[in-house]
Amino acid sequence: MAIKQMHNVGIVVEDLAATIDFFRELGLELEGQATIEGEWAGRVTGLGDQHVEIAMMRTPDGHNRLELSRFLRPAVVADHRNAPVNALGYLRVMFTVDDIAETLKRLRTRGAELVGDVVDYEEVYRLCYIRGPEGLLIGLAQELG
Repeated sequence: MAIKQMHNVGIVVEDLAATIDFFRELGLELEGQATIEGEWAGRVTGLGDQHVEIAMMRTPDGHNRLELSRFLRPAVVADHRNAPVNALGYLRVMFTVDDIAETLKRLRTRGAELVGDVVDYEEVYRLCYIRGPEGLLIGLAQELG
């Protein structure tokens, strides 16, 4: 059996509201919010008794989603938010945008910081990495020509 599609990428955060606002500013749409708790949820994750607030963010084309999670129980056990781009594990999420300069201007009002420089790859893409809410690493790509 083949994979049908990728459903979502999960990101654990401390400040769910601020992270939702940031990704809305980027252009994602809030698809819904819920609280997940109970024995059934812990069986899926292997965490036992858990209580999590989630928000599902959808890209404008409707093809991809980010699931933002704030764990109330059990407590968060590790923090990888400020890992450099060559760290093992989760690296970053990258979004295609219309205009990197305009997007950076908007996202800086929400605390985004440029990691390196904005660069052109051949004459195909303009690229950059930013640190978003809570230090999350996010890539931006603008198609050129």
